[in-house]
Amino acid sequence: MNLALAALLAGATCIALSPIWVRLADVGPTASAFWRVALAVPLLWLLCAAFEPQRLVAPRARERRWLAFAGIAFAGDLAFWHWSIQLTSVANSTLLANLATLFVTLAAWLIWKQRPTILFLAGLAAALAGVAMLVRASLSFSPTALTGDALGVITAIFYAGYLLSVKEVRDRGAATVRLMAVTTTVTALLLLPVALASGERLLPRSPEGWLVLAGLAWISHSGGQGLIAWALAHLPAAFSSVSLLFQPVMAAMFAWLLLGEPLAPLQVAGGAVVLAGIWLARRGSA
Repeated sequence: MNLALAALLAGATCIALSPIWVRLADVGPTASAFWRVALAVPLLWLLCAAFEPQRLVAPRARERRWLAFAGIAFAGDLAFWHWSIQLTSVANSTLLANLATLFVTLAAWLIWKQRPTILFLAGLAAALAGVAMLVRASLSFSPTALTGDALGVITAIFYAGYLLSVKEVRDRGAATVRLMAVTTTVTALLLLPVALASGERLLPRSPEGWLVLAGLAWISHSGGQGLIAWALAHLPAAFSSVSLLFQPVMAAMFAWLLLGEPLAPLQVAGGAVVLAGIWLARRGSA
């Protein structure tokens, strides 16, 4: 369990570096979202061929639909999140994106009539109170911070759709690396025309720019998600909330250390309330 827990925390740390790479990239937000998945695609398919060769078969029709939906949802997640990172603080964008777990349970309530528990509702209320505090803090940052916060919430909605789709495919026996390879490929194909149509700079100006995008794709996307997926297969389900809570804390710390991004007292308090709400909601929906 110690190795699996270390992998979980390492994976969350890798993903927490994502907004730092996005800020450092010398391409536009949509372009960085595209390169994040495009550069990861070859690596993921190589890993799939190496570790899951028996799974390299065409998925069934119903599975293809869920994989396509997962790719669409993940494309929306990345596109909105990368814009959110540019417009508001790293701490806010990351915290708000992690509200996805709340939207997953809300979807189960509204669509599948799975009644939420009192503990989940208490967590939801706490998270919403924390969001209100974060938004209030954003009003003093910049004119774009409020828009960035709104995009962070939209990111969470798309990510919830991705998580629900992935759960459906995993329940049908899909392997982790293959699932990541397929959804990442679909996401890249969807984001390329959007990045071209956006008019953003698509190609980095220097080798250093490519290194930033490689870090985003190979360390944060492939490494981070791969480590978490492996760790959760060897840990009790309750540990999944560890990565969910650890990631935004690490992202805020990286933004402070590497980008000099300060944290206002109200923002710290709001973040703590959001994390407490997410933790309660996870306990109440387990």
